[in-house]
Amino acid sequence: MRKIIEIEQQGGALFFGEKSFDVEDLTGIDENGREIISVLRLTDIQDKPKLFSTFILQLLAEIYETFLEQGDSDRSELIIFIDEAHLVFEQASKSLLNQIESIVKLIRFKGIGLYFVTQNQNDVPEDVLAQLGLKMQHALRAFAAKDRKAIKLAAENHPNSDYYEPKEVLTQLGIGEAFVSVLNEKGIPTPLAIAMLRAPMSRMDILRYKELTAIIDNSKLIYKYYQELDRESAYEMLNSKIEKINFAKEKTIREEEDQKERERNQKSSSRTYTSRSKKKTQL
Repeated sequence: MRKIIEIEQQGGALFFGEKSFDVEDLTGIDENGREIISVLRLTDIQDKPKLFSTFILQLLAEIYETFLEQGDSDRSELIIFIDEAHLVFEQASKSLLNQIESIVKLIRFKGIGLYFVTQNQNDVPEDVLAQLGLKMQHALRAFAAKDRKAIKLAAENHPNSDYYEPKEVLTQLGIGEAFVSVLNEKGIPTPLAIAMLRAPMSRMDILRYKELTAIIDNSKLIYKYYQELDRESAYEMLNSKIEKINFAKEKTIREEEDQKERERNQKSSSRTYTSRSKKKTQL
């Protein structure tokens, strides 16, 4: 009960009371036949870790239940990047972490690619990290003893290399450089390699308010999700049921009282008739 109250205090009643997100909308195609990249902006709940992690779990669970099993497919049905992934695990309960771990293990059979994006691999629990085949690690800086421990742990999460000492190289990587390890065709982690990442051919900046508004206004989904719903809360539903029960009880009591009143009237009428019959006989 305390966990539910905590989520409600972070806005869960309003958030989950709105129209449910249709995961099929994540696989849309535009009028030119190009696949659409969807961005779920969660800036209003990213500082509410309980609510954030609960939503991510709910989203992954719904995707897992909705998509069909693909088997060994060479094409992903959907690829999901979860930015600021440490928010998912930071204050998640043990049961929540177990659920996330189970879904991460099984969701790839549905043709779903899942990427956790965070500053440090140590932000992701070991059981979840063990399920991830692709690992890309940018530079880590050691400014304190805690940072050096984090670098050591991060280095241990990478496969051994004959060419690099991960613990040392991690602090020497430059901008745009990263350690990369993937699974080969036999499912074996490849040796570490330093790669230069190509910058996106786009503006590296946040969307301005006018730009964001224009994108939202032109979206085909705006009429589907932009309407606020005023759903009945559990409290209101419970009160409604209690009122119906009380009304039914009062109705039953009134009917019983009316029935007793009719019976008394019938008995009174019967006694009056009997008394008159006796007087007539005596006469």
